[in-house]
Amino acid sequence: MISELLFMNGYETYVLSAFSFTLLSFAALYLVTKVQFVKEQNKFVTRFGSLTTDKAKNCKITKN
Repeated sequence: MISELLFMNGYETYVLSAFSFTLLSFAALYLVTKVQFVKEQNKFVTRFGSLTTDKAKNCKITKN
């Protein structure tokens, strides 16, 4: 039973390679997104520093 599930009638190579490719693609996408998020977060911190609610309200008022 388990051997039939693992060998998949000779298609295990294709199925496992597709599964591993998908898993690696998702991992790479996650890492790229995480790196971009950290970059943007650092830009925000250097530009605005610690943004309090009062500063945010002032920015919103001056923008309108």
